[in-house]
Amino acid sequence: MISAKMETLLAVVEYQSFTRAAEALSLTQPAVSHHISQLEEELGAPLFIRGKGWIKLTPEGEIAVKYARRIKAQYVNLLSELENAEKNVSQLRVGITHTAESNLVAEVLAKCSNKNHNLNITIYTDTIRNLYEKLENYEIDLAIAEGTPHNPDLHSLMLDTDYLVCVMSINNPLCRHAMVTLSELKKEQLILRLPSSATRELFESTLMSIGDSIASFNVIIEVDNIATIKDLIRKDMGVSILPRSACMDELSKGKIAALPIENLSMARETKVIYHKDFAYMDILQNIIQTYQQTAKLYHG
Repeated sequence: MISAKMETLLAVVEYQSFTRAAEALSLTQPAVSHHISQLEEELGAPLFIRGKGWIKLTPEGEIAVKYARRIKAQYVNLLSELENAEKNVSQLRVGITHTAESNLVAEVLAKCSNKNHNLNITIYTDTIRNLYEKLENYEIDLAIAEGTPHNPDLHSLMLDTDYLVCVMSINNPLCRHAMVTLSELKKEQLILRLPSSATRELFESTLMSIGDSIASFNVIIEVDNIATIKDLIRKDMGVSILPRSACMDELSKGKIAALPIENLSMARETKVIYHKDFAYMDILQNIIQTYQQTAKLYHG
């Protein structure tokens, strides 16, 4: 069980205030300060830098928060597993990126849960960076994301190889081409993911590798939500650069078109990432097999 002092630390970090943390915990402000002082004494390190009206974690504080979150997540997991064991149910928490949310992944996870009536799956959507952090802290059991984890405690299995394409309305004259050239793309109005997204980062880094820049394109709007981007494309408001896997349903139904971009190779690997002590390898294998079977349906 996580200690009251650790709970106080997490509350102070969440609310960025000793006073607001005290209100949330139904404690007095001096009690919160006392908890933090006790914890600093136990750990032998200062946890916060205090200023007038602001606080900031020290490097030691960052470490303490990381482990406090991990301890809390593990305790919650313990209670959940005990409850599930009594009900003979397995609970799986899966973190996915916004890209994965728009491709086959959610459908595959639903199929796995439907086939196994004793399996409950909860899906969390977040950035790759946050998913890795949640996975390291045991806040989720699996992450489905692009790239390779650098933490040696995390293992991965290949799920799919994806690549970025130019996505457009079926009314756009470009859709009758076999591919899109960069000069043609520069004449189009671009609807792009946010700069912090893995899709946008891959597009920009590939442009840089050939001596080009996003500044030479007509970016009219940036949107984080892929479903919104696809809706704008269907309405012929512009074209976008998206993972092909995120467009499979619309492509199979002829709602949009997708073409490769000349001289740009933007492939990336989608993997299932998990802790080395992950206990449900049979479920993991089932997810991968179901994904492969579902992908075949879309690819014909």
